[in-house]
Amino acid sequence: MRDKKRDYYYKKAKDEEYRSRASYKLKQLNKKFRIIKKGYNVVELGSAPGGWTQVAREIVGEEGKIVAVDISRMKSLRCENVTEIQGDFTREDTIEEIKRIVPIADVVISDASPDISGVWNIDHFKSIELCENVIGISDKLLRPGGNLLFKVFQGESIEDLRAEVNKRFRYVKSSKPKASRSRSAEIYIIARGFIVKAK
Repeated sequence: MRDKKRDYYYKKAKDEEYRSRASYKLKQLNKKFRIIKKGYNVVELGSAPGGWTQVAREIVGEEGKIVAVDISRMKSLRCENVTEIQGDFTREDTIEEIKRIVPIADVVISDASPDISGVWNIDHFKSIELCENVIGISDKLLRPGGNLLFKVFQGESIEDLRAEVNKRFRYVKSSKPKASRSRSAEIYIIARGFIVKAK
């Protein structure tokens, strides 16, 4: 807690009424890469506590739509164009529920993390597995030309993961926003221009 109190982005989030410091990661990434635009339909995987959802809602405005999914219950933003789903996004019934609200998405975003064990290799591979699910869901939901943004923990399998993303998108980059803690192993994969579902 003492570390949090000293954290610039933690304080900033409190002052600006964002639900988490992670809000600034999405702000910084979107400013640089223009992943989400006004009027977009956004599917967010692993949304609780809602910091990214708040930022996505600011960007899409009244014209867009957001479906925010998390296995934990997330306090509603109380916006007409934001739907919160409590569910496991790795399950097919949850994907079907998303499709009923947003049949086709302009962008899929995910700041989801696996349960952390503290063992680097285990956490990396759990992160890779989670990201593979996110990529698979983007195959089902994204329109041609759509965008994808997700978090992954760095490690030996990250290049194989990037290769899978490269099969599907015209533009792929990795980035670590300023709002990420310097000691964190997280990195974000930005993919624009969805082509087709990989064979």
